[in-house]
Amino acid sequence: MKNRRITIALGHDALGTTLPEQQKAAARAAKAIADLVQDDCEIVITHSNGPQVGMIHTAMSEFHRLYKNYTATPMSVCSAMSQGYIGYDLQQAIRSELVGRGVYRTVSTILTQVAVDPYDDAFYHPTKIIGRVMSEAEAEEEEKKGNHVTRADGGYRRIVAAPTPLEIVELDAINALMDANQIVIAAGGGGIPVLRQGNRLKGASAVIEKDLIAGLLADGVNADQLIILTDVDCVYKDFGKENQEPIPGMTCAEAARYMEKGEFGMGNMQPKIQTAIQFVGDSDTRSVLITRLNSIREAILGQTGTVIRN
Repeated sequence: MKNRRITIALGHDALGTTLPEQQKAAARAAKAIADLVQDDCEIVITHSNGPQVGMIHTAMSEFHRLYKNYTATPMSVCSAMSQGYIGYDLQQAIRSELVGRGVYRTVSTILTQVAVDPYDDAFYHPTKIIGRVMSEAEAEEEEKKGNHVTRADGGYRRIVAAPTPLEIVELDAINALMDANQIVIAAGGGGIPVLRQGNRLKGASAVIEKDLIAGLLADGVNADQLIILTDVDCVYKDFGKENQEPIPGMTCAEAARYMEKGEFGMGNMQPKIQTAIQFVGDSDTRSVLITRLNSIREAILGQTGTVIRN
């Protein structure tokens, strides 16, 4: 593992939901990350922000509803807020863990923007539900602003697009910090989606799939390995059935055949497998490891987890 460059993607289960849960989860993640740092690995971390950005959006919307003189907070700003406070907890936890082991390394969080295509089909077919439950009248007001809403339990909720990420704007800064032997936290929550308008970057009312940005980030830093941490120890064949079988390893070609057969769930494991295939590509040196946070040490030793190679 020495001198390897690794991208770690922390999923929702590796971060918790409430602030106390998040701090405890960050401390657990820090132990696994510190193990890799002590193995002389170069580390960049990206993370989910599902419940966190939803809470921020709900809180800011409620604040605007109660105090009309305050401007409503755009989705892009809510994403930036989530990057800041999740990054803060992670870098504090990682630093504390490393200092406790006598290792002194700077941990930095990069507020990361990600360029998307303004004509991405996702903008015409938004699917991601966010924010609080609204009444019919409130939903109509949202639609008058040009936002999309959908029926939900108890009323209506807003939905936003999930466009494909094209470019990580701050990639040079991320690589520079990694080259300076820093541990970097970047592209949190998929990054802040932005649209290029001349020499400006305009925040988009959208979210980016976390698995897609993990692959783009890993490719952008030329990582040797992408580690995707999720809520299962490994990838399974016939998952959830009595005859489910763990898949300890597979080639990209085998993974593609499994997907063609509908082996992986569209909303959970399949995006991770698609990301793995895209990241590994035709490389003979790149790999993807999919496992649970608590199993990362065993997975690295080959005792659990799923490894995908060319």
